[in-house]
Amino acid sequence: MFVLVNVHMMIQVNKYTSMKKIFITVGCTVISVMSASRAVAADLNFSQFFVFGDSLSDTGNVFTATTALGNPIPVPTTTSGQPAYFNGRFSNGPIWVDYFGQQISKQPTPYLLSQFAGTQGGVNYGFSAAETGVQSINAPVPGILGQVGLFSTQPNVPVDSNAIYSIFGGANDYTSAFTRGIAPNVSEVVGNLTTSINLLAQKNAKNFLVFNLPDIGDTPLARANNLTQPLNDLVKLHNSQLTTALNDLRTKRPDLNIYSVDFNSFFKTLRNNPGQFGFTNVNDACLTGNNALATNVCSNPNEYLFFDDVHPSSAAHRLLANAALASIHSGNKSIPEPSMALGLLTLAGLGTARVVKRKNKKLILK
Repeated sequence: MFVLVNVHMMIQVNKYTSMKKIFITVGCTVISVMSASRAVAADLNFSQFFVFGDSLSDTGNVFTATTALGNPIPVPTTTSGQPAYFNGRFSNGPIWVDYFGQQISKQPTPYLLSQFAGTQGGVNYGFSAAETGVQSINAPVPGILGQVGLFSTQPNVPVDSNAIYSIFGGANDYTSAFTRGIAPNVSEVVGNLTTSINLLAQKNAKNFLVFNLPDIGDTPLARANNLTQPLNDLVKLHNSQLTTALNDLRTKRPDLNIYSVDFNSFFKTLRNNPGQFGFTNVNDACLTGNNALATNVCSNPNEYLFFDDVHPSSAAHRLLANAALASIHSGNKSIPEPSMALGLLTLAGLGTARVVKRKNKKLILK
């Protein structure tokens, strides 16, 4: 079901992820969220932006490693020379990290470039195919717990209590379990996410942006493989346990600002109201092929919800970034009811411009 690409990694990571080879799971990562928590940081005056996640958050780590070997993943062009994936992102343009970073004037540097490009805006530790543990099982890249380990041991990157830390993952754990024919352990996945928050909080991190999962069974890849119901059932259980775990953490650590982004309601809203958000196709992939071998790209990718068979288009990423911004700015303390999702998305799409204007910042929409 999933294609594995063998890549030799030329960069030493640390004890969590030292390796000579990196296997990038093509098309294995899916989507994740929108809601909110506290309003302490609602002025968006964050000092830095640190990112932990999978291909939905990767702004160049896998691309950097594979390009050094002459085999870039994701591929920048199709076999016919069309532009395909954008600047090492698993999409046709900027992803939510880029848009959100622009909104708060903090652009994190990909981890594998941080020793050369600096870390003034923060660091992005996200790797495509990452699961939530220390080491991903289906591909030897650092999982989210492993990425937190990298952050904790990297020199010259202090834990900044005024920074914001995003935690975004879980889908690869479930798709990986299906490929290996084992039962997914939802409690373990959720535990990895909350442990990541706790480890960062123990080192003085205070502001967290945490994404739940959308119905990953509704991606073109899952539907093509008749996995819609089993994957969506897992997502329902995952999101329920994650909500409970985050609320428990808020009770135990009232000093933390945990902003929940309910991507599940967000995803459903886009699929149920595509025209209101500029989409003409919410079922199919714009790109033919995958992130290792693309053969064609449609002429209107930002009218598609999905750029490839699992990853959102840049237009969808932009809306997700706006939803995350609205979640922080609103200061809501719980995930909204589904009936509220459309209204909150309208706030995300329209209200963001007013927020940014008050801060004398210009948001470039793509």
